[in-house]
Amino acid sequence: MRCPFCQHDDTQVKDSRPTEDNAAIRRRRVCPACGARFTTFERVQLRDLIVIKKSGRRLPFDRDKLMRSIQHAIRKRPVEPERVERMVNGIVRRLESSGETEIPSSTIGELVMQGLANLDTVAYVRFASVYKNFREAKDFENIIGQLTDSDPPKGG
Repeated sequence: MRCPFCQHDDTQVKDSRPTEDNAAIRRRRVCPACGARFTTFERVQLRDLIVIKKSGRRLPFDRDKLMRSIQHAIRKRPVEPERVERMVNGIVRRLESSGETEIPSSTIGELVMQGLANLDTVAYVRFASVYKNFREAKDFENIIGQLTDSDPPKGG
């Protein structure tokens, strides 16, 4: 594996262990050239997924991009990183086991909305405001109204 700091082509694994949910292998690595230490994760990938954007553009699915968007929604919220990791793993598992190789971005957005509704309601509203492109205060009122109903929030 290439060192992210000096770009040296060969790094050494110092420690390997499964993640808490056994969905990945966490490896601590060291670069013999610059001495930098870093962590990598090895996960099973069942199939290559393609995301179909609203514009019709097709892009490879990027787990890290999914994680970043969720991290942005939960920023400064009291949510344990392990719960976020489990949520992302669950979304990826559902996408990979769906049998489809091309996934509409709206499907991913709805899965994130469902996950955030169970994780943190403030993060859910934050994500919804961007995902659903809120333009005025009543958009927030509507989504908060859904949260106060006895049923969990619905996408759409």
